[in-house]
Amino acid sequence: MSGRLTVIGLGPGNADQVTPEASRAVSEAKFFYGYRPYVDRLELRPDQTRIASDNREELARSNEALAKAAEGHDVAVVSGGDPGVFAMAAAICEAIEAGPTEWRAIDLAVVPGVTAMLAVAARIGAPLGHDFCAISLSDNLKPWDLIELRLLAAAGAGFVIALYNPISKARPWQLGRAFECLKAILPGTTPVIFGRAAGRPDERIDVHLLADADAEKADMATCIIIGSPETRIIRRGDKPSLVYTPRSATGSKR
Repeated sequence: MSGRLTVIGLGPGNADQVTPEASRAVSEAKFFYGYRPYVDRLELRPDQTRIASDNREELARSNEALAKAAEGHDVAVVSGGDPGVFAMAAAICEAIEAGPTEWRAIDLAVVPGVTAMLAVAARIGAPLGHDFCAISLSDNLKPWDLIELRLLAAAGAGFVIALYNPISKARPWQLGRAFECLKAILPGTTPVIFGRAAGRPDERIDVHLLADADAEKADMATCIIIGSPETRIIRRGDKPSLVYTPRSATGSKR
């Protein structure tokens, strides 16, 4: 007997940014696994059950959810943002690959959500208007040397860079070091957007120049977007500035 497992993206935290597809998937599942702040966002019926766990228990959570689905249940694993961006969809696939053969027969669906960089970009204009990439600064699952290599390569190629997992109590220095690396390649006038809790009541969106970028302005709820040399700031008097990256590119290193 095999059940169903749905990996659901709940968006960045604003209920208005949960897609209708995600809401429908929540209404259909019976058992919900996820990081506690995410499962706590769900308004469940009495016949639905939440099973919360800590942040760094992705594989254990995946194994529990898959085992439950293999028993014939309708199971959901929830992620903030999009489940395929540094989140639970990859952990589920990893668990299926390493797990028992019967897990491969489970009916699996991944429901996308609004990821942090999209929510932040929408608040400030269009910084992702041209080529961009996303890099996690967490070195829990990859070496820091690899992160630096990717940062330097992306900046040197002219990509706008969205930084996920920029800083935490256990990783206090990585963001500052990332800024140092990027300052060696990018102009000091490059816009840097600190987008904290985009779409939530405690939202804070600040724009700085790379020369003045301060790692202490970020926390784990912050997604940082670092412009390319072509990214521009439009000042609008009393209205918030707009930050955008033109659709065309010249390769300028202004």
